[in-house]
Amino acid sequence: MKNIHNYVEEMFKDVPDSDQKDNIVNDIIQNLEEKVMDLMEQGKSEEDAINKAIVEFGDIEEIKKELKVNQPEKRSKARLHLDFSIWGSLLIIALSIFINFYYTPKTIWFVYPTFAVAWWPLALFYRWLSLK
Repeated sequence: MKNIHNYVEEMFKDVPDSDQKDNIVNDIIQNLEEKVMDLMEQGKSEEDAINKAIVEFGDIEEIKKELKVNQPEKRSKARLHLDFSIWGSLLIIALSIFINFYYTPKTIWFVYPTFAVAWWPLALFYRWLSLK
C-alpha cells in the first residue's frame, strides 16, 4: 500500500500544509486502501488492484482548488488582526507615555507596560508568518 501513500502525497505536494489538507489526504488514502482490499478480494493481484483504484478515483483538482482557496482568506484575516494589534499597541503605549509624563514626570515607568503590550503584535506577526 506504499504506492497509494506515495501517489496521494505526490498529488497534494503543491497544496500548503494545513489540518484540513491532512484530514483529506488521510481520507483519500483510507478510501483507496479499502477499494484495493475489495478488488483483491475479487481476485485481482495487489498491483492491478492499486492501479485500478487509482484510475477509478479520478481527478483531484477540485479538491486541491478548494484547499488553496481557503489559505488566502486565513492570511488576510491574520493580516487584519496584526494591523489591529499594532495600532492598539501604539495607542496603549502612547497613553502610557502621556500618563507617565503628565502625572509623574520625574519617574519614568512607561517602559514596563510597553514591554508587556509589545508581545501582542509580536505574537500575531509570527502567526501571520506561519500562514505563508
